[in-house]
Amino acid sequence: MKRQLFLLIFIVTIIYGCEKRKIKEQKPALVVGIVVDQMRYDYLTKYADRYGEHGFKKLLNEGFSLTNAHFNHLGTYTAVGHASAYTGTTPSDHGIIGNDWYDKYLKKSIYCVDDSNYNSLGTQGNSGKKSPKRLITTTITDQVRLGQNMKGKSIGIAIKDRSSILPAGHTATSAYWYEGKDENNWISSSYYMDKLPKWVIDFNSTNKADEYLSKPWNTLYPIESYVQSLADDNPFEGTFNGETSPTFPHDLPTLRKINGNFDIIKDTPFGNDLTLDFAKAAIKGEHLGKNDAVDFLAISFSSTDYVGHQYGTDAIEIEDTYLRLDQNIADLFEYLDQEVGVGNYTIFLTADHGASQVPSYLQSLKIPAPYFRRQKFATYLTEVSKAYFDGQNLVENISNFQIFLNKEKIKKLKLNLDAVANVFAQEALLFDGIYKSVTSKTLQTTEFTTGILEKIQHGYNQKLSGDVIVIPTPGTISRGKTGTTHGSAYSYDTHVPILFYGVGITNGLSHKNYNVRDIAPTLATLLGVEFPNGNSGKVIEEVLK
Repeated sequence: MKRQLFLLIFIVTIIYGCEKRKIKEQKPALVVGIVVDQMRYDYLTKYADRYGEHGFKKLLNEGFSLTNAHFNHLGTYTAVGHASAYTGTTPSDHGIIGNDWYDKYLKKSIYCVDDSNYNSLGTQGNSGKKSPKRLITTTITDQVRLGQNMKGKSIGIAIKDRSSILPAGHTATSAYWYEGKDENNWISSSYYMDKLPKWVIDFNSTNKADEYLSKPWNTLYPIESYVQSLADDNPFEGTFNGETSPTFPHDLPTLRKINGNFDIIKDTPFGNDLTLDFAKAAIKGEHLGKNDAVDFLAISFSSTDYVGHQYGTDAIEIEDTYLRLDQNIADLFEYLDQEVGVGNYTIFLTADHGASQVPSYLQSLKIPAPYFRRQKFATYLTEVSKAYFDGQNLVENISNFQIFLNKEKIKKLKLNLDAVANVFAQEALLFDGIYKSVTSKTLQTTEFTTGILEKIQHGYNQKLSGDVIVIPTPGTISRGKTGTTHGSAYSYDTHVPILFYGVGITNGLSHKNYNVRDIAPTLATLLGVEFPNGNSGKVIEEVLK
């Protein structure tokens, strides 16, 4: 009996040891983070029957999908979304409250990644004078490097500078973005290096963008098959300069001359092709996934955002862009299998925000969807200020639906700042299109746990944000009658995909509510590193094996 018991203990010990080794080995050689700019969750389901088997469907069928994932903060903009996904927290902590915002200390508008302390690499202009200095917290990419004693590489790649710089973090090996116009170069900043690597110079010399712009943009499949979209010629879509209608084919060789030359590639799905080409060159040129430590590649596909802004969420152009992106994802899978090896990498895919359907289209269906007129609102607040405060205009700036008050004037007039803010908060509600308002004092002294006010609170940064936050009615945007935008805390802007695939990831899906900030701590747990230092997200245990 004793012998049998000893044998049983021995077997259990061996099995336990093997399982421990398995857990220890559940680390990828390469993590690839993919952020699709302006990807609503329903783009996964709307075009599901048109996707191939090796792109989005591979992620869905073989990975783990979260169907009810959201941003839990106000300010659904590109820079904010990328920062939140990689820091594991919200603007209240990570400090990126917009793509640009009014700096109440400098008394001017600032851009999220501008930094004049560094020089441009790959361009003679100022487009490379950038850094992540305004990102207050660390990122998961920082933590992976810190957790390995700065071994391993982390690289950011995107057409947009902010979409490359913020995910790559403070300790990045490098970050690259695209300078179009007449230059056609992938560029960087001296924040990361003294000169561009040879593989980048070699890639720039191939002039890939010219190949994509040498022919018209036509639909990938017969145009009559795009039944999930509106008619090709409709009044809700924008046009390129020189076009008389928003219809296929778009004559890129001709249009590029009056649409910023190489810049036009951003507004087409071929910007995503170019991004993938450069990402593949980076994987090979930097030997990613073949080092002694875990490497991290952060890719953002930006063209989906440019196309969405111009044509809206229901255009054939946006459907075609996603069908082509599906092929890009499949191509990336194939390349990773070849270069890094099957079973050696982990991928996550999400978006930085969604988008509103075009209000003029919704109005045609009798769905409330106003257009907000910022200048009228500014004029209205000036009148309010003068009426209440003896002819004085106490509004210093209005931007990103925030009201910044002139504190010097308020102090000089011996007024109470909180009382002044309350006046503007109450009067703002009387302006057509404003649905809610809240003062900074309320956000600092009251904890909201549900609804829009909770998201406002997560988007409010005590040091950087305005004195009054206003929220327009659902469906409202501020732009012309064609195309769309984003930025609100409503579900069409907050509901995005989150997909995981690869080493350490289980297969399945969940309909539970998760936040985009949960991605970073989940990856940190998978990789055995510390959470980003401002983390407020939670580990998505269902995702991990």
